Amino acid sequence: MTESTVTPKRPFRGKPRGRELAPVALAALRVLLGDEREAPSLRRRDRLIEHLHRLQDTHGHLSMVELRALAAYMNLPMAAIYETATFYAHFDVVHDGEAPPPEVTVRVCDSLSCQLAGAEALRERLAAGLDPEAVRVVRAPCMGRCETAPVVEVGHHHLLYATPEGVEAVVDTGHFHPEAILWQRLVDYRAEGGYRLLAECRAGAVTVEALTETLEHSGLRGLGGAGFPTFRKWQAVRAEPGPRYAVINADEGEPGTFKDRYYLEREPHRFLEGALVGAWAVEACALYVYLRDEYPGLHRVLREAIDELEAAGLVASGFVVLRRGAGAYICGEESALIESLEGKPGKPRHRPPFVAQRGLFGRPTLVNNVETVYWIPVIHEKGADWFAGQGRHGRKGLRSFSVSGRVARPGVHLAPAGITLAELLEEHCGGMAEGHRLAGYLPGGASGGILPASRADIPLDFDTLQEHGCFIGSAAIIVLSDRDDLRAVATNLLAFFADESCGQCTPCRVGTEKMLALLERDAWDTEQLERLSRVMMDASICGLGQAAPNPVLSLLRDFRGELAAQNLIVKG
Repeated sequence: MTESTVTPKRPFRGKPRGRELAPVALAALRVLLGDEREAPSLRRRDRLIEHLHRLQDTHGHLSMVELRALAAYMNLPMAAIYETATFYAHFDVVHDGEAPPPEVTVRVCDSLSCQLAGAEALRERLAAGLDPEAVRVVRAPCMGRCETAPVVEVGHHHLLYATPEGVEAVVDTGHFHPEAILWQRLVDYRAEGGYRLLAECRAGAVTVEALTETLEHSGLRGLGGAGFPTFRKWQAVRAEPGPRYAVINADEGEPGTFKDRYYLEREPHRFLEGALVGAWAVEACALYVYLRDEYPGLHRVLREAIDELEAAGLVASGFVVLRRGAGAYICGEESALIESLEGKPGKPRHRPPFVAQRGLFGRPTLVNNVETVYWIPVIHEKGADWFAGQGRHGRKGLRSFSVSGRVARPGVHLAPAGITLAELLEEHCGGMAEGHRLAGYLPGGASGGILPASRADIPLDFDTLQEHGCFIGSAAIIVLSDRDDLRAVATNLLAFFADESCGQCTPCRVGTEKMLALLERDAWDTEQLERLSRVMMDASICGLGQAAPNPVLSLLRDFRGELAAQNLIVKG
C-alpha cells in the first residue's frame, strides 16, 4: 500500500456529538428546579415529567436549549428527554429556529358531548375573531366537563357553556388561573367520623382479612372501566413479595366521563382515606396519585388536602406523592400510567407480567380508580349488605353515571347498578332535552359502543352489555337524539382514537387512521370496515385499539335505517 492510498485517521473529536450545552441554561434550570448536585433525587427519571411541567408553566413552551440543559441536569440521553416531551399533548416543543407559540392558548374541547353542543362552530368563530399573533386556538380532547358543554380552556381557566363573547372577555382580562373549588376540609371530614376506618386499620381493630371479606360481599368492583373485583386485586398484590406500591388512577380521559372529578372536587378526604386504606392493605411503601392535567384546580385541592394530612400527623411526609399527567388518554391504561409515572412516554406494556406482579419501579403495584377507593370508607361504615342491596334488575351496588348529551339534566347521577337508560332518563335526568327524541346512546363512553333507542331497557352494569356488542366501562352515558348526524358521531370518535393512539403497535396506529379515512368516504364499505375491525381487535396491544372499532360496528349492526335516512350509503 502506497502512502497516497492510506486513509488518514480522523482527528479526535474531543467532545460529544450533537448541539453544545448552554451553561447559562443549565444555571437557570438549577434556579428553577433546585440544584441537583446538592439534591440527587431531583435527577431521578420519575421526576422528568414534573420538571417538564415546571419549564412549560414558566416559559409557555419547551425550547431545545432547555431540553438539552435538562438532559445534562438529569444525566439522561437527549433522546429520552425529547421522546418524553414530544409524546404528551400538553408540552409544546419549539425547535431551534422556530418561533414560540403565542402567549395565550385557547383550547376548545372537541369531544362528542361538546360537538353536540356546537363546539366546532365555536372554535371557528374564535379562530376568526381572536388575534392569531397573540392567541392560538386549538382543538383539545375531552376535558372532563361534559355536563357543561361546550367547554373552553384559556390558559388553565375553564369556561363552561362557553360562548365567543365569554372567551374573548377572559382573554382580555388575562384571568387564566384555575377556577376556585370549595371542598370539604380535614376538620369537617373528621367531625363526621372521617379517617376512623384508617385509624382502626392501623390499630389492628380492623384486619386486612376482615376488610377484604367485606369488600367481597359488597360486590365492589373497579369503577375505572375494567370492573375487576377489588378484593381480588388486593389479594393478588399482597401475594407478591415486597416492597410494594399503591397507585391511584385519576386520569379519567374517556370522552363523556367526569365522575371522578365530581367526587374529588367535593370530598377529597374521603377519597384519600380509601386510597390510604388500600395502601395499608397491601403494605405499600408509598402511594402515588396520578391526576390528569386537565384538572388544574384539583391539583391545588389535593395538594392542600395532602398537606393537611401531613400536618395532622395522619400520614408521613412524602408518603402520598401527587403526580400530574400531561395530556394522554392512553395513560388511563394502568401499565401506560406506570410508564408515565416513571418519566417515560405512556405506552402500554406487554403482559404478563401484570402490574400486580411488576409495576411501578419494577415492584408489585396496586392500581385502583378514584371512585373505587372513594366507596371503601362508606361500605365499611354502612356494611356490605347495604351496598350490595342497592342494585336493580338482579345487579349489586351503586353506579355513578356521567350523563351528557341530549338530556334535560346532564351531570353525575348516583343510581342503582342495573338501572336501564329509560329509567335513568325518567328518574334522574328529567327526560330528553326539549325538542329531542331518543335515537341512541353510548353506555360506556367513546369505546363502549352505541345502542339504539329500542334497547333502552337493558340493565346498565358490568357483564350485561357484552351480548349487545357494548360494555359499560366507566359508566359514561352520552345520549343521542334523532337530530344528530351519525356519520359525524362516528368520525368524531374515530378521530379521537387516531389522535390518542400511542403509536406503539401497527394495528392501532395505522388501523385507527385507516378506519377514519373509510368513514369520511361518501359510502361506507361494510366488508372493509369489518375486516379492519377484526385486525384491530385481535392484534392491538391494549384496549384502545381493541375497542376503537366498537362505535362503528354498532352503527353497522343496529343503525342501518338511520344511516340510510341521513343519505349515507352502506355497501355490503
